[in-house]
Amino acid sequence: MGVNRLGQFAMPATVVAVIFMMIVPMPTVLIDLLIAANITAALLVLLVSMFVTKPLDFASFPALLLIATLFRLALNVSVTRRVLLDGYAGKVVEAFGHFVIGGSLIVGMVIFLILIIIQFVVITNGAGRVAEVGARFTLDAMPGKQMAIDVDLNSGLIDDDEARRRRTEIGAEADFYGAMDGGSKFVKGDAVAAIVITIVNLVGGLLIGVLQKHMAVGDAVHTYSLLTVGDGLVSQIPALLMSVATGLIVTRATAGADMGSDVFRQFAAQHKAMRFAGFGILLLSFIPGLPKLPFLLVGGAAVLTAIRLASQEEEQKLRDAPLAITGPEQSPDSPESLVEEMRVAPIELDVAYDVVDLVDPAGGGDLLNRVKALRRKFALEMGLVLPPVRTRDDLDLPLSTYRIRLHGVEIARGSAPPGCVLVIGDELEALPGQATQEPVFGLAAKWVSAELRHQAELSGATVVDRASVVTTHLSEVVRENASRLLGREDVRMLSDAMRRSNPAVVEDLTPALLTLGEIQRVLQSLLEERVPIRDLVRIYEALSQQARSSSDHERLVEAARAMVGPAICAAHGVDGALSVLTLDPMLEQQLVESVRPSEQGSYLLMDTLALQRIVEETVRLTKQAEHNGGTPVLVCTSQIRSALRRVLRGELPRLPVLSYAELSGSLDIRTIGVVNLAHAAIA
Repeated sequence: MGVNRLGQFAMPATVVAVIFMMIVPMPTVLIDLLIAANITAALLVLLVSMFVTKPLDFASFPALLLIATLFRLALNVSVTRRVLLDGYAGKVVEAFGHFVIGGSLIVGMVIFLILIIIQFVVITNGAGRVAEVGARFTLDAMPGKQMAIDVDLNSGLIDDDEARRRRTEIGAEADFYGAMDGGSKFVKGDAVAAIVITIVNLVGGLLIGVLQKHMAVGDAVHTYSLLTVGDGLVSQIPALLMSVATGLIVTRATAGADMGSDVFRQFAAQHKAMRFAGFGILLLSFIPGLPKLPFLLVGGAAVLTAIRLASQEEEQKLRDAPLAITGPEQSPDSPESLVEEMRVAPIELDVAYDVVDLVDPAGGGDLLNRVKALRRKFALEMGLVLPPVRTRDDLDLPLSTYRIRLHGVEIARGSAPPGCVLVIGDELEALPGQATQEPVFGLAAKWVSAELRHQAELSGATVVDRASVVTTHLSEVVRENASRLLGREDVRMLSDAMRRSNPAVVEDLTPALLTLGEIQRVLQSLLEERVPIRDLVRIYEALSQQARSSSDHERLVEAARAMVGPAICAAHGVDGALSVLTLDPMLEQQLVESVRPSEQGSYLLMDTLALQRIVEETVRLTKQAEHNGGTPVLVCTSQIRSALRRVLRGELPRLPVLSYAELSGSLDIRTIGVVNLAHAAIA
């Protein structure tokens, strides 16, 4: 029978057995067997709670705790019935009542009360409080954890499946601690019930022995009271084990190993403290009146263990140290070294020395992994393989500062104070911290201490960790400058990769119709307006068709945009609809007539005041649409699209400008405004 099939029958059978034990008298042989099973199950649960690596690995513990408590109480009922009816409840209870406590009622009562105090006052109360606080903080921290998952997903550090798994784990964690908060009440109630049952059994046994069986008071006390205390000890030992297991489960932090391994590893890392403790114990042996042998043995063992652990740590460091490279060393003035230092990296991330922890894996920094994930995400979204990001520390940078450089030129700079998180929101006056702006969208924000993260999340603000701030900032800088990162070698690599799957498309375009340089300019123009170049096959096909009639750069770009128009529209559409701003027909005709070609691209030969009014009206309509929750795009004819975008780029750098040829029939086109010079003049 498989494990799953066995589990399907074991738990229901246990519940049915509990009901029978409360109603039907049980033979003493079966009672002995059930008592042994109860103690074994409690010990097994305790050991499992120590070997699990995290609480969720034992998520069934709250339900198991309830069933174990009911089973133990039902066993109490069965034993009480046998004690009061027959004056005998099996050999296990008799052994605990005579041999374990030496046949002394007073000793038995003292041991029983001590077990009750340990369980009820110390372990149960502590475990219940920890479970209550853990449940509350887990529920309060859920929004922040969900935001962290969204940030990791958006930055490309994790995929959709991993994000879904983490969200499920967060929900399971909240359910677990909530169930443990209630489950700890079972343990506390079990301790109270044990006291009441023992008192009732003592009084009931004395009355039955004296009144019904006409026994002497001493004999009645000796017979029934010792069995009652034995019953109490038999039930309280597994109850104590379950209480300890409850405490271990709710106090375990998420770790990568079982409890014993964690404790030993953490103690082994503190061999200096162990050495001082050993010397302290050795000094106690010189105090007059104290026995010397125990302190000498324990202190000497601690000192020797500390010395052994220190030597093992040194050996491990030597094994982990990189081997020295043999051979002649290159001079720092050699041509090879100078050429390497002269080389300008396409993307560089410089950090101040107090921000190095973000890129140090030994200190828990995962920024490098996030950057690697960002490269993969950008390649899948935009079709451009980013060059490696050179990350290094710069002592000349101010504290808590990082700098992003492209081709050796600083493009952006931000701050990431150690020990802080970035809180984004409108009402942040109540939070102490350093006021700043979110680096991507310029939103009001504050750097606050990491200890105030929970308070910030409760206030409804968005909390972002330092590594996510840097990654998001780097991602936005890369998107804005993607065209500058596409080199001639990148175009050749993309063409060679496509040649293996679509050789006819590449051979038809280059070098017969266009050179790699001309293709590079077209792809750079697409990336400059954040148009993905993933669909290179269709882009090359459009370029081949257009290049046969004209190799004008702007016409090539418009032909490529028209080919991938559905993808462009889909990127800006919301819920199957595309919100568009259009030009007044008369104004659009004027713009078409004013277009003039040049070596740098077409431009609009119009009065400067008229162009300014066009920009102001477009800005007004765009802000109005964004205020209403929309994400508008401006649509015009392809003849003026490129020139009009250059005019609007200064005031509206994020406003997409599309041509009518790019509109996709699968989207619902909704006109939300018309740019009209007459209206702008009145305004």
